[in-house]
Amino acid sequence: MFSGCYTALMTPFKDYAVDYEALEKLVEFQIAGGVSGILAVGTTGESPTLNWEEHNKVIGMVAEKCKGRCQSIAGAGSNNTRETLESTEHAVHVGADAALLVDPYYNGPSSLEIRREYVAPVAAKFPQIQIIPYVIPGRTGAQLLPEDLAILNEQFANVSTVKEATGSIENMKRTRECCGEDFTIMSGDDDKTLTMMTDPSIKASGVISVASNIAPRAVQDMATFLNQGNEAEAEKLVSALKPLFGIVTVKTQEETPFGTVTCRARNPLGAKTLMVILGMPAGTCRQPLGKMTRKGVEVVLDAGRTVWENNPEILQPIADFFGVDIGARLHDESLLAGLVYEEY
Repeated sequence: MFSGCYTALMTPFKDYAVDYEALEKLVEFQIAGGVSGILAVGTTGESPTLNWEEHNKVIGMVAEKCKGRCQSIAGAGSNNTRETLESTEHAVHVGADAALLVDPYYNGPSSLEIRREYVAPVAAKFPQIQIIPYVIPGRTGAQLLPEDLAILNEQFANVSTVKEATGSIENMKRTRECCGEDFTIMSGDDDKTLTMMTDPSIKASGVISVASNIAPRAVQDMATFLNQGNEAEAEKLVSALKPLFGIVTVKTQEETPFGTVTCRARNPLGAKTLMVILGMPAGTCRQPLGKMTRKGVEVVLDAGRTVWENNPEILQPIADFFGVDIGARLHDESLLAGLVYEEY
């Protein structure tokens, strides 16, 4: 049911409020780029900082815009099963095609508990919508294991897809082994999509992507080529997109009065910063995410400039859709105001 590129959409903010006008523009840009679908209010959409009223409004707007044009996935997970049931009910009500359930974070249930006390109750109550577990232990501190995922797949017809972001090739292979050939594995990491889709022991069908916020057409084409078995053309796109894949997390060494520290700007900060620089109406992140260091912004700028210089066709749709001069913006220092910590 799910294949190709699904954009984990940024949630735009203006003066700390959700910018719904900008949200519509970002959705239209994605649809113009031909993506298979859009995920609203995932991790990339800064779901931890949205209250449930905002959360539901964003999902409703995205689902409405997507109807008849591409698929929509609602980020409905939490670390509270009752909240997740309510959010999934809303996703059903607005006509989303699927609900994405991230493993419960912080309270850290076992895989058994994730299966029995979290995913199963939602799948049982809402058989009319696809339920997609989202396995990302690096963010959640918990993990639904392949064995429990396979049990869910046997019990519920609407649990037939997983967003796999463990970073573990062996876990991915085990998922395919346990869940069988008809089960859908979606990459949750842009930089691992090529491997996941070409490895016969994994056979992923596509990617839920961060980079496609910036380059929807290119990421969709990459996934399409891979599904067609055209690895040569896909690899060209992977090479062109690699700088964008590299800013999902930006690590820099920063000097403090007490010595050198590693600063890690995590998704969506790097990609969202580049979107603002390029002229897309993404806005800044919502606290506690903030700004990037100067070194971090230089990494982001270098990625954007590299793509523009070597493969301008990747970013040209932004120029065309939003009416901006990308070459000029990538070298305009004045655009960095408000995006950079001048001191650590």
